[in-house]
Amino acid sequence: MNELFIILKDIILPVFVIISVGFLMQRKFNLNVQTLARLNIYYLVPGFIFVKLYTTKLSFSIFYSVILFFVLYVLVLYLVSLISSKILGLQTGEKTAFTNSVLFYNSGNYGVPVNDLVFKSDPFAMSIQVLILTFQNIFLFSYGIFTLQSVKIGKIRAMLAYFKMPVLYAMLLGISLNIFHIPIPNFIWIPANYTADAMVALALLTLGAQVATIKFKTGLSTVYASLFLRLILGPVLALGLILLFRIDGVMAQALLIGAAMPTSVNSAVIAQEYDNHPELAAQIVLFSTAMSAITVSIVIFLSKVLF
Repeated sequence: MNELFIILKDIILPVFVIISVGFLMQRKFNLNVQTLARLNIYYLVPGFIFVKLYTTKLSFSIFYSVILFFVLYVLVLYLVSLISSKILGLQTGEKTAFTNSVLFYNSGNYGVPVNDLVFKSDPFAMSIQVLILTFQNIFLFSYGIFTLQSVKIGKIRAMLAYFKMPVLYAMLLGISLNIFHIPIPNFIWIPANYTADAMVALALLTLGAQVATIKFKTGLSTVYASLFLRLILGPVLALGLILLFRIDGVMAQALLIGAAMPTSVNSAVIAQEYDNHPELAAQIVLFSTAMSAITVSIVIFLSKVLF
């Protein structure tokens, strides 16, 4: 009960405070949500990824293990979500929003604080979380945007559009400067850190603004299905892969807890940017974040018992 209280007080409550601010500001000032989404995609997220990749100690063995786990985990989730979308009878655009809500989870502004709290700032555990965060963002801003764009402009044009995304270049630049130990002058590094620090707040503010425009519907079967796959089946599948590869200790705990995170705020952000069922995406993020207070606490407890 004490751990549950700490998570609720130190992680869930701050998240909902910022969401509430965005909600109230949207109601008061009628913000341009599209502009907020673009600020996230083209400015804040690239800055965040660049800073994290530049400052993380990269180990090849950890990198290989985490990326293998991540690829297999996402592949299994994709197949499950695809089958589920067919059972639900979703149309192309709605199916894409549903699948993205299952595949993309909140490794950053939720996963990083949880990791820091559970492992008491253990650098090894945090390095695993940062790698998951990086892979998630690369995946989100490549495949995630590709699927949304391909619905409207076709697959070839959608693929070419990805190379206009600054996230790709932020990733390559961050890794390259890190590997070759190239120092960054203060006049660049200081604003880069300011940008990275602003990402969480504006992403959650954008979600709050989106929520303020939602017209809630009585038929929420798609939302409930997404919550089940992301919050319950997701950790179960992760546990299966961890046991299959005989991963143990802190790495096993970090991977399991990381896989229990709710739907990514950025999945709602890109849905807003590309106008693909943004209300559905925002509803899923909101409900997923709220329900995760219970499910994440249970997964944290189980990770300590099992590993």
